[in-house]
Amino acid sequence: MRVVVYGAGQLAQMMYLAGSPLGIEVQAVDVNNDSVVHPVSKTPLDTTLAQALESADALTVEFEHVPERLLDEAAKTGKLMPDIASILVGADRVREKKLLDSMQVPNCEHRIVTHPDQLADCVDALGDKLILKASRDGYDGYGQWRLTDKADLPKLTQAMSQLNLAEVPLVVEKMMAFDRELSLIGVRNKQGDIRTYPLAENLHHQGQLHVSVAPATQVDDELQRKAHDIFVKLAEGMDYVGVLAVELFQCGDTLLVNELAPRVHNSGHWTQSGAVTSQFENHLRAVCGLPLGDTSAIGPSAMVNIIGCSSFSRDLLSIDGSHLHWYGKSVREKRKMGHINVTAKSYVELGEKLEQLGQFLPLSFFPKLVDEAARLKA
Repeated sequence: MRVVVYGAGQLAQMMYLAGSPLGIEVQAVDVNNDSVVHPVSKTPLDTTLAQALESADALTVEFEHVPERLLDEAAKTGKLMPDIASILVGADRVREKKLLDSMQVPNCEHRIVTHPDQLADCVDALGDKLILKASRDGYDGYGQWRLTDKADLPKLTQAMSQLNLAEVPLVVEKMMAFDRELSLIGVRNKQGDIRTYPLAENLHHQGQLHVSVAPATQVDDELQRKAHDIFVKLAEGMDYVGVLAVELFQCGDTLLVNELAPRVHNSGHWTQSGAVTSQFENHLRAVCGLPLGDTSAIGPSAMVNIIGCSSFSRDLLSIDGSHLHWYGKSVREKRKMGHINVTAKSYVELGEKLEQLGQFLPLSFFPKLVDEAARLKA
């Protein structure tokens, strides 16, 4: 079987590695020049994009921001999974909010803004603590602004007047006093079978995910069921095929959907070592029409992103249960260079291993690691 992935980054690379034992060949498309490349070496393959689409059993994406002309071309083959509508929801926050509201899925109270003058109405409706998000092309903390004091509204309105909000509207959300950020990775195959992984707890710094712990601590059966039910409603309502990530705010016993990612996701990397079947393998199983794999956790695990840094000791592999995943990129500030998965038999042991991990890492690049190690050990 052959799967063509739009995008040639680390997610396509990890799909390739997961597909190889299954006999699934994965090719990647560099969307900057429409070339078909090897997902690991990035070497151009001896095939045109048209030929690759023709010979593929399934087409999929590693990120939402694939040029729409390429998605249109892929959709015409009838092989694109998830479908184009689902991918575009992940690429446009306005579409995302409309989908959530149409399905009556709880999410943050919000307004859509197409002109700076509408910001005053948002303050009247939502209060003076707001998060403003560009509806497109914003990720990892980019394309976001905050209002924490009504006195700053004129300055913020002036800043927004420099943007073309008619072309790229803002989603303005009420700033929620949530307890923590969680995410649910789930998968649905072509036959409609659904499986979800245990909830993961996510720690962010400057808008970027730094550490995920799964299964999340202090999650009872009822909270997991609520998250599962949200996933089922979304996946069935969208007729979704593949892995879908649902990012959530926990407010007491309530779960609010923050964002959707129609693909394998950073907060699901822990599944490579911490679950019976990784999200990458299950995504390939789903789009190829194969039975889904077991999504149970093997034990407590953590994923630590390596961001903007390449100077660390590979001796971290001396920690039992540690696994390094390096993406082979050139170093750039805030760029995800790789990640480390750590597994343990208990949360206390996991905290101890994260503490050990800090001995091999420049901690200025890992601001959440020490705090999370201490929390798990407590």
